Amino acid sequence: MIKEILRRGLYGIAFGGIATFIALTIIKFAHFEETAAEVWNHMLASFGLGIYFGLASYIFETEKWSPLRKTITHYTLSIFVYILIALPVGWIPFNFKAVAIGILLFTVLYSLYWTGFFIYYKRNVDSMNEQLGKNR
Repeated sequence: MIKEILRRGLYGIAFGGIATFIALTIIKFAHFEETAAEVWNHMLASFGLGIYFGLASYIFETEKWSPLRKTITHYTLSIFVYILIALPVGWIPFNFKAVAIGILLFTVLYSLYWTGFFIYYKRNVDSMNEQLGKNR
């Protein structure tokens, strides 16, 4: 269990590092000037979100819960953690309109990812069922 938590946390750090690298690449080629402290804050926030999402995937492994409950719990925790990280770092300005737009964009992206995973796993299930039907 601890090994799996560390593995998922490291995957999260890796994804956070990739996101930071993409952002730094944009900053470099757009000729923005950033301090090392600013880059460090953004990178730490990316790592934190990456670790959260790596560990939050455990929610979907809870067998007692319905898929709807898992999704609602994961979304609610995710938006809460995102806002808690995004506001102090400055990804979202601290005003009502910006927070509302941030939540809307997060919800749209979350929905796209959820739909993609749903289609992927549905195809896997359909493929497995087809294989089971052939073996009879």
